[in-house]
Amino acid sequence: MALSRKFLAALSIEEDKIDEIIKAHSDTVEALKEERDQFKDKAEKYDKAQNELEAANKKIEDLSKDDAYKIKYEALKEDFDEYKKGVETEKSNNNKTAAYKTLLKSIGISEKRIDAIAKLVELDKIKLDKDGNIEGSEDLKKNLSEEWADFIVKEGKEGAGTADPPAGTGSKKTKEEIMAIKDTAERQQAMLDNKDLFIK
Repeated sequence: MALSRKFLAALSIEEDKIDEIIKAHSDTVEALKEERDQFKDKAEKYDKAQNELEAANKKIEDLSKDDAYKIKYEALKEDFDEYKKGVETEKSNNNKTAAYKTLLKSIGISEKRIDAIAKLVELDKIKLDKDGNIEGSEDLKKNLSEEWADFIVKEGKEGAGTADPPAGTGSKKTKEEIMAIKDTAERQQAMLDNKDLFIK
């Protein structure tokens, strides 16, 4: 039912209160129209959002359907916020990956191995400072130098291995079995041979 003076009077609301309610309702509708117009420019990036917005534009002409419009608008805004969050997360992960590769290169990891090793890192555990560098990089360098020692280029020579890790000759191992391997070089090779287990 549309919000009207007759409807409010039927609820035994005082005349001066009716004026306040009507004004507040009108202000709310106008505010929603302004927000809708601002959001329209952003929503045009994907077809679903555009379709939802066009439907909302038609429905706003009938104030009796204001609640339905508000629900549609909020759903559309939530979709856009998720899209924006995804873009920001992708950008952050790209920055983290680039910083991690730079760090690997700085400790002398063979360039042929950097991409493969970088794919094994858990990006959600990496934090960047305001300059885009990895926090705690010195400790991380030390750990990586020990963990991937076999792939560090020494005296101008290439590190161990080839550009692409050779296919494993044995049966596939589980992530737990690989992490349980005590020999560092063997564990590293198993990780590279089974990258799909470590890349999310």
